[in-house]
Amino acid sequence: MKKFELTHSTMTRICPKCSYVRKPTDEAPEWQCPSCQVAYIKASGEPVSANYGRYSASAAKDKSSSGALKWVVILAVFGAGLYFSKPFWSGKPTSTVAVANAAQPEVTLYATEWCGYCAATRQLFEANGIAYTELDIEKSSAGYEGHKKLNGNGVPLIVIGDKVIRGYSEGEIRSSLQPWFNKT
Repeated sequence: MKKFELTHSTMTRICPKCSYVRKPTDEAPEWQCPSCQVAYIKASGEPVSANYGRYSASAAKDKSSSGALKWVVILAVFGAGLYFSKPFWSGKPTSTVAVANAAQPEVTLYATEWCGYCAATRQLFEANGIAYTELDIEKSSAGYEGHKKLNGNGVPLIVIGDKVIRGYSEGEIRSSLQPWFNKT
C-alpha cells in the first residue's frame, strides 16, 4: 500500500488504486482521486466504496419513513392536545355535570300581580322546573323593602344568587340558570 509523500512541507496524495499523483491544479475534492474518482478515508488515505459518506438507498428509505412517522406522531399529539383542551379555551365549564348536581342558587322574583313580564317570568320558571320565591312589591312589606334595597326601578326584578337581573331578559335568565333548566 502506498503512503502519502511530503514535498516542501505540503502533502501530496498518491492514489493507491491508480497511482495518480494529485496536482495542485486538480479540481476534484481533496478526498477524491481526480483520475479514477475513488473516494479515500481522509485520515488513512485508503480507498473506500463509492457510497462512502452517503446513505444507501435502503437507509434513505428508512430515514424518510421514520421522518414521516415522526411528523404523524407530532400531529396526533398536537390534535389530541387541542381536542382535550377545548373546554379550557371555549369558556365552558369543564364539568357541567358537577355544576348541574350542585344545588340551584336561590332565586327571588320581585313582581306585581298585574305585570305581563312578571307573568312571563313565572311561566318560564315553572315550565323549566326552577324553584323560586316570589315577593309582590305591592302586597308584601318584605317585597317592597327588598325591592327598595336593590334600587328597584320597575318589575320584574330577579335575584339569582348574587346576580340581579332588572326586567324580563329570557337570555340572561337562561344563561344564569342553564344547568338547572328542565331538571326533573
